[in-house]
Order: sequence, then C-alpha cells, then structure tokens
Amino acid sequence: MKTTLFMPIKLNNERTPGKNIKEFDDGTPLLNIPLSTALKCKRNGYIDNVIVFCSSDEINNYLPEEVEFIKRSAELDLQSVRCADIIEAFLKSIDSDIYVMFHATSPFITEKTLIECINAVKSGKYDSAFAAKKLQNFMWYQNKPLNFQLDYAPRTQDMEPYYCELSSPYVFTREVFEQYHGRTGENPYICECSEIEAIDIDYPEDFELANAVYMSLIKEQI
Repeated sequence: MKTTLFMPIKLNNERTPGKNIKEFDDGTPLLNIPLSTALKCKRNGYIDNVIVFCSSDEINNYLPEEVEFIKRSAELDLQSVRCADIIEAFLKSIDSDIYVMFHATSPFITEKTLIECINAVKSGKYDSAFAAKKLQNFMWYQNKPLNFQLDYAPRTQDMEPYYCELSSPYVFTREVFEQYHGRTGENPYICECSEIEAIDIDYPEDFELANAVYMSLIKEQI
C-alpha cells in the first residue's frame, strides 16, 4: 500500500509569523525536527515519500534532500481556508492509498507514535488514526461540571478519560476523506501520547517552551 506523508506549510502565520521555519537556539528550523522523524520512517520502509505542500518556493531553502516539494495555490494560505480544503488539494496532486498529515507545529511526535498510527490503518482494523493527549481531570462546560458531580469529586485516576486530538499525525485513506471530507472516519485508532509529544506551537510562548524542551531533552536525539 502506497503511503504518502505530507506536511502542509504556510509562511504567513497570523499568531506566530514564520513559526514553521523559526529557528531554535542551535539554528535548527522548527520544521526540520518532524521532517527528520518522517525521513526515519521512510528509510525504514513505513512511508514511500515525504512531501512539503507550500505556496512559496522559499521553503526549498529549508528542506532536506530526501523531502519533495509540491507548490500549492497561495489561496490556500487565506485565513478562511479549512484544513479539509488543503487536504483535498493535496489529494488531487498525489495519488496514494494511505495519507499521513504531519504538522511542523507538533515537532516532538516520535517515530514510534508515527509508525503505530500508520500500522493501525495498514492493518485494516481501523479506517484512520490520530495521536491524542489523555485527559483525566475535572472538566467544566457552560459553567457546569461536565464529568463529575458537585457533591462527589472522584479521584482523577478513577475518572473516565477524555482524549484531545493533537495536530499531528493524522493517518487516513483516500476513501475515508472522500466519504467524510475529513481526516478521521468512524473507526479511528487513538494513539495516546506523552506530554512532550503533545506540545503544539500556536503562540510565541509555545515556541519558547518547545525551544527549552528541544535544547535540554531532544537535541541530542536528532
């Protein structure tokens, strides 16, 4: 089964401008961390190709040799564009059996997690897969308790867990996207991730946290 990993990139981010190519303190651009993980999976035979999907040729200055570049319409960089629009455009460009959507803003997703999600879909037992953070805590919605009673607060470890999707990776088939116009089907595999893997960069302070983690814990593993 042909498996294609793609990383959608835009350079005109609103909340943290240029975050996808922003450099950590050792000069490593953010996107190079997840791309190195993706390339390990490619070399080990789990992925057939690794592609960056971006509207700017400038991105080529940051890509390792083994990473392919497909130029997309600049219209896909507009704030009104939904994730599904980007996926649809990419699927029109590349034919594959399985797609892996991998974001630069979740830089610390491990090779193990990536492989686990890919294998879950390849097995045929699941129609899609994604990484998630397990939540077992007191949740509120519209100013009311969501998962506990005010007169009885259980131990958090005894609570039924919720799972919060991470931004990366999403693994799905062409059929799933065509049916649901999204990254997940009705029978997804949920891969529980660590707190470090769950770090996602939206705002400048998120990047500062990621930089501290990278410089102290991740750098020597790359």
